[in-house]
Amino acid sequence: QGELVESGGGLVQAGGSLRLSCAASGRTFSTYAMGWFRQAPGKEREFVAAVTWSGGSPYYPDSVKGRFTISRDTAKNTVYLQMNNLQFEDTAVYYCTADQSFPKLRLGHSDYWGQGTQVTVSS
Repeated sequence: QGELVESGGGLVQAGGSLRLSCAASGRTFSTYAMGWFRQAPGKEREFVAAVTWSGGSPYYPDSVKGRFTISRDTAKNTVYLQMNNLQFEDTAVYYCTADQSFPKLRLGHSDYWGQGTQVTVSS
């Protein structure tokens, strides 16, 4: 069984930056698409970013496009989410996810999920 562990969350002022990391272990995720979702209190889980197994075709919703960047280091079995110009509405628990199917991951139906890391943006 594989495991995903997020880190890098915290408290940041509006306009600031954070970089989240997701370390994968227990199996090789090199052939898996990987991505990030977030969930704010009282809201549904929201797709944030995804990248294919090769690291190509990064995909973002309009809400974060131009501010967030997803990348992966296959050798380290790690995926990153660089978040710049953070806004109050970015406050949420951020979850790392992985699946062999990119479309399945985009829909939030991945086989693997991390426990989440809290990102809080103060206005």
